Amino acid sequence: MKNTVIVTGATSGIGFAVCEALLGAGYPVIGVGRSLEHCHKAQTAMTKGHPDTKLRFITADLLHQREVLRAAREIERAVSDFGGGIHALINNAGCVRSRYMTTEEGYEQQFALNHLAGFLLTQELLPLIKRDNAAVINTSSTSHKMMQMNWNDLMYQKRYRPLYAYKQTKLCNMLHVYHLRASGVRACGIDPGLVRTEIGNKNTSGIVNAVWNIRMKQGISPEQSAKIYLSLCENGFPGIYYGIGKTGTNKAGAIACELRTNRQINSSNAERLYEVSMKLCGLTNPIKSKKGIENNECTDNRGKWWLRQSNGNGLREARI
Repeated sequence: MKNTVIVTGATSGIGFAVCEALLGAGYPVIGVGRSLEHCHKAQTAMTKGHPDTKLRFITADLLHQREVLRAAREIERAVSDFGGGIHALINNAGCVRSRYMTTEEGYEQQFALNHLAGFLLTQELLPLIKRDNAAVINTSSTSHKMMQMNWNDLMYQKRYRPLYAYKQTKLCNMLHVYHLRASGVRACGIDPGLVRTEIGNKNTSGIVNAVWNIRMKQGISPEQSAKIYLSLCENGFPGIYYGIGKTGTNKAGAIACELRTNRQINSSNAERLYEVSMKLCGLTNPIKSKKGIENNECTDNRGKWWLRQSNGNGLREARI
């Protein structure tokens, strides 16, 4: 019996198609979705097409870290119920926003869902991932190649630029992969291509919504992208970043090709992002005092942390 594959963002678009492809190949699947209604619909549709496979859906809004933690515990129980172990964790949940919006922790929503949710879920499942030599696959994007890390304003609070914020999260996905590989975990990122999904229409408006409606018409189907995920689950991967190419046809029928990445994907940026992400997820103590910052940093049990920085006119509180 094959081990289980976990897929976030599983009720529509790429995630739904990936689940269908995995079930068709005989993998037990645990899907994670934000809406209970959509989870029920997805499970009903998939069960109808694959009646003899193991499938379970977990409802969790991964924008919120308490929901990520709950989902991790439910995933552990589901894996145990299925028997065997974990074959792969596919961090696919993501969002696009057209204006600055925050989570209950105070974090910009694209950064929170596209990066921190997958980071925290991976950390919570890491003992099982290492035990089973499972793979971690992050849905990234070719747009990461156009970005540098905006360390001075990580969540674009000072001047919100939605597209830049999105592209940076895709770079974060790849830096997360880099750090996992450096720590001995099998991991890679995927550029699924321009895919006809509704990601650019959810909780967006104005130019972001309009541009996505135009671009989406030029995209490939989610089922085409799903073949890349299945290919890597079936055949493994020596490289760090994959997408659709003209070479590398494999037994899954996909055309999977190893792609070049951004020079920003290096040990220095990966380690720095890891340390920041650990703090933002409340997994370590607050950072130590450093030059120019007073030693009055704080954190709460959800991982919020603040730096109170002197600007010559007293203290101002800035959420990082």
